Amino acid sequence: MTALRPDLAAIAAAVPHGARVLDVGCGDGALLAALRAEKGVDGRGIELSGANVAAAVARGLSVVQGDADTDLGDYPTAAFDVAILSDTLQAMRAPDVVLTELVRIARTAVVAFPNFGHWRVRLSLLLRGRMPMTATLPVPWYATANIHLCTVADFRALAAERRLTVARATFLSDGRDVTWGANWRAAQAVFVLQR
Repeated sequence: MTALRPDLAAIAAAVPHGARVLDVGCGDGALLAALRAEKGVDGRGIELSGANVAAAVARGLSVVQGDADTDLGDYPTAAFDVAILSDTLQAMRAPDVVLTELVRIARTAVVAFPNFGHWRVRLSLLLRGRMPMTATLPVPWYATANIHLCTVADFRALAAERRLTVARATFLSDGRDVTWGANWRAAQAVFVLQR
């Protein structure tokens, strides 16, 4: 796979060749472009930022401007094989509703997010008493789009509450896999979910 960030590579690994893919919050389309080139996917995207939509369209991708909090209901049930939500869940006004919509419109949902239970986040709060800035959370609290902070344990509980099956989970710290203690050791999490 083209040189992707470790979290995007973990997402790409969960996408089968030739799949129909919806990338929600697709940014500039880098992941969709890599999936199209390397896995022959039929990819679509929805993105809030007009500049990112323009960049994705310039890559030859089918991306529309829209808000996942309100527009996912317009997609038909089971229209896609895979729906991707990468580093966007924590910016949603209603992340539980967005998650429910993802598994409605696709057989499989791949959700990646920064883990706010990571030890560096905890240590920063403990020692400094301030919201942390890390490699995966690079901006100050007042400039971040993050409005619903969650941990690996929080997300597992939400998936269980929504009766979703965790088909696979990948946990990363500094680009490497974390095999145990993910709730405090992983900086990022990638969950593959099915209904």
